[in-house]
Amino acid sequence: KLFFTDYGNAAKVERCDMDGMNRTWIVDSKIEQPTALALDLINKYVYWVDIYLDSVEVVDYQGRKRHMIIKGRQIRHLCGLAVFENYLYTVNSDNLSILRINRYNSTDVQALARLDNAKEIRVYQKRTQTAVRSHACEVDPSGMPGGCSHICLLSSSYKARTCRCRTGFILGSDGRSCK
Repeated sequence: KLFFTDYGNAAKVERCDMDGMNRTWIVDSKIEQPTALALDLINKYVYWVDIYLDSVEVVDYQGRKRHMIIKGRQIRHLCGLAVFENYLYTVNSDNLSILRINRYNSTDVQALARLDNAKEIRVYQKRTQTAVRSHACEVDPSGMPGGCSHICLLSSSYKARTCRCRTGFILGSDGRSCK
């Protein structure tokens, strides 16, 4: 799945398949300007920062179990969000500090460091990398991902895929080759 935020006409957090199909709103109320987004891949939770409401909230992948993690002045101007173990990590763009927020105890907030011009944060650790099973976009014997001549996108499951073409090409009637 692909998770993303939008705060155009109607603010929301959404998800869809990697090929853009099955687009679903998972949060569309009591939300104003959702920006940073992070996933807890193990427990299947979506965390987001709402910069208008000065809040960090969480919901499960289906849009249920929504609750506030933290709200208020101490978390104004947040950008970037990452989840690792019991903590959320984010950047305060006002003072360029990296904050660590306990996602189970919102009174546990610590400034860890200051960085010049930081706008995003990522956690790279072996435990955050999920094991990959064989999938529909694996390279075939001809060297084409999923048998697609240009682009292979996973669809509704790891066993399904959709072929797409680069700009200037159209997908052939076989659903795999681009012309």
